[in-house]
Amino acid sequence: MTMAKNNMEDINPVLRISQLDAIELNKALEQLVWTQFSSCFQGFKPGLLSRFEPEIKAFLWLFLWRYTVYSKNATVGQAILNIHYKNDLSQTPNYRPLNKQQKVWFALLSVGGKWMEERSYDLFSNNFFGSSFHRTKHFITVASGLIRIFGLLNSLIFLQQGKFATLTERLLGIRSVFNKPQGVRQVGFDYINREIMWHGFAEFLIFLLSLINTQKLKAKLFSWCKPVHGLRLTDPSLAVICKECCLCGEWPTMPHTVGCTHVFCYYCIKSNYMADMYFTCPKCSTQVHSLQPLEFKIEISEVHTL
Repeated sequence: MTMAKNNMEDINPVLRISQLDAIELNKALEQLVWTQFSSCFQGFKPGLLSRFEPEIKAFLWLFLWRYTVYSKNATVGQAILNIHYKNDLSQTPNYRPLNKQQKVWFALLSVGGKWMEERSYDLFSNNFFGSSFHRTKHFITVASGLIRIFGLLNSLIFLQQGKFATLTERLLGIRSVFNKPQGVRQVGFDYINREIMWHGFAEFLIFLLSLINTQKLKAKLFSWCKPVHGLRLTDPSLAVICKECCLCGEWPTMPHTVGCTHVFCYYCIKSNYMADMYFTCPKCSTQVHSLQPLEFKIEISEVHTL
């Protein structure tokens, strides 16, 4: 069983994205625990937890560490993704769990580091110890900057090698491996070729769609489907025959015409003409040159019949 685990680790290593996802899941769990815990004190005096917030958080993180890394060799995020820690310092080829010293140092570096960062910031920002601790403050600031630089270097090395996602894992020699064997996924060449060709064709279609005036094309098709017969285009007074806007289909508001026998709402034709300077009437394909207002009387009985 252990040889199978070792062979599985060499053939199918843990993906970098899986290790980063596990870290993000751990952060989300910590935030959820703190939110639920702080909501229990909403009825108390405001600011009750702010004074001891770093210590309370450290206690909660230690509680999580006790029932995750200490007992199961894996964080909550790793357990969800079928990952756990392996003692990479062991010389044996078989899987070896973390020893007690590695687990304790993991808690000190992860939980203790967060507590030290928050607590030292509060103390020195409020000048709690006066001016005698300026050197200590400067030392802590420099040390924090160096740790961040080393963390950045570790991230770059992790992206290249795929091992030790955090600086704590690299210092303690603990590595993420699969808890159970993973099935090797094989993708056929034909499937990959089809996907590449389809994505290329889809991008080409998207490029062509931006060059096509869809509004004008739709108006042209609409004019073919619903032709108008029996009206003379030379007499604009015949526009009163149409009791609805040719664009919105409603009773024309501030009726206008474009030189043909059809009526449009002013805002409908104006917005379409501003969007497309070559806009044509959707029914007779007359190109818009100028907007002409119409004045005609409508009986109230005609309005109720619409």
